[in-house]
Amino acid sequence: MELKYVNDFDLPPQRSAGIRRAETLARKINLLLDVIMSESGKPFDYPAIRDGAQKHGYYLSRTRWSLLKHGKEQTVPDEALRAIAAVFDVDPEYLLQEGGKLPERVEAELELLKSLRRAEVRNFAARALGPVDPEALKAIAKILDEGV
Repeated sequence: MELKYVNDFDLPPQRSAGIRRAETLARKINLLLDVIMSESGKPFDYPAIRDGAQKHGYYLSRTRWSLLKHGKEQTVPDEALRAIAAVFDVDPEYLLQEGGKLPERVEAELELLKSLRRAEVRNFAARALGPVDPEALKAIAKILDEGV
């Protein structure tokens, strides 16, 4: 007997679109959670998201938040999307677009993370290699900075 995967089943177009929308929304939310910090400088947790959404007129239950983060198909009110987008300071349309350009804030945070990671690798390499010829160290740093 051949195993079938979800993609192998013939789903009605509306159901398939709902699943894709939920998966896209979850991917965007999780990217925002990974990249953007709260005003306190810490990663967002549910209470911060709930309180931020409430400031924008929407009560976000822990259950709905969990379903959103995990890509579970559901009807998401426009007010919920607007409130979540406001918490992260992004356009609500960004949350639903499968492709498209990243918001400037997200791009800037990702660039900062990349440069911090490169600096960590550079510092680790310098410590691990011990005394190294300064020219070799410059060459390693250049390779890391260029992302090669």
